[in-house]
Amino acid sequence: MTILTEIEMAKAIKEEMTGWRRHLHAHPETAFEEFDTADFVAEKLESFGLDVHRGLATTGVVGVLENGPGGMIGLRADLDGLHIDEQTNLSWRSTNEGKMHACGHDGHTAMLLGAAKILAESRNFSGTLVFIFQPAEENEGGAGVMVDEGLFARFPVQQVYGLHNWPSLPAGHMAVGPGPMMAANETFEIRIAGHGAHAAMPHQGHDPVVAAAHVITALQTLTSRRTDPQQAAVVTVTQIHAGDTWNVIPDHADLKGTIRWFDPQVGEMLRSALADLCQSVARALCCSAELSWVHSYPATVNTPETAAICADVMAELIGEEKVDRNPVPSMGAEDFSFMLAQKPGSYAWLGTGRGADCPGLHNPCYDFNDEQLPLGTAYWVRLACTLLPSSQMPDGG
Repeated sequence: MTILTEIEMAKAIKEEMTGWRRHLHAHPETAFEEFDTADFVAEKLESFGLDVHRGLATTGVVGVLENGPGGMIGLRADLDGLHIDEQTNLSWRSTNEGKMHACGHDGHTAMLLGAAKILAESRNFSGTLVFIFQPAEENEGGAGVMVDEGLFARFPVQQVYGLHNWPSLPAGHMAVGPGPMMAANETFEIRIAGHGAHAAMPHQGHDPVVAAAHVITALQTLTSRRTDPQQAAVVTVTQIHAGDTWNVIPDHADLKGTIRWFDPQVGEMLRSALADLCQSVARALCCSAELSWVHSYPATVNTPETAAICADVMAELIGEEKVDRNPVPSMGAEDFSFMLAQKPGSYAWLGTGRGADCPGLHNPCYDFNDEQLPLGTAYWVRLACTLLPSSQMPDGG
């Protein structure tokens, strides 16, 4: 199979893939509730002739394509949308109120389905391909659940690969590098307890709102004064909830937020220092603080050898000048990290940017760039054939 043939085969089903993608976009489902999405994916895989397995992490779908002796490689896409009200006027906009494919998982699913279709027809590889469609990437760690429920025991792949659309990268470009690609993420909740009082008589209580304000301010020192300036770290408070009227000091205030890091030692420092700081500041203002950790993703770290293979495949498809082999890691988090913690592999970015005004991921106006469906699909096909080469593969193919 020549490089051109792979691109042409992907372009030949672009209209079909676009239909799949827009159907999925119009019917988004969120974490562990992707029942219709899973049915759609399973039906397509079965129609391509793959063996389909269901039930991991409730709504996960795994398609297996065997073609002679050889290794076993996993290719992964995510299924879920987000709890966002879509603000586009597209004819394929979300029909599920309050839910939206604002991260492009509809495109990821369509591209991997396209690759499964092409590879099932061409059979230009030797070995076994495992197409993993996982639920609940957004905040709920569906990849970790699939692993915990025996994904790699049932499908013992030697390596596993992921691909994410990246609107800040120009369309037609791709990126993959050795080491960290996405940050580790931990979500925290802090309840600051005080003593309520009339707002006109604050001396009769202990104000948790004031304590919360001081805690938020003090947390900024964790990155500015506690973290080595050459290390990456983020501490962000994203929610504060307190009281329900204008003339009463409440009994408590709740804060929620996230910390991010690449180096595990930085993560340990942030966890410990955040706990000490919020309790100490609250105590100084006659309040108390209770901290709990809610969700946690490890960093997404590529194996250097597999990242080099991915970059070479990209260069063959689009030219070296359009491949970033050493991208700046993102402080965003990705639960594909749970799979990479178990197996060698790499996570790559597909440029989908349409220009300076292109909405970013998780934006209510975001829509996957359908023009990039063929490139993402061709990448999957070329990568699969590179990792599991067929003895009948033409020279230079």
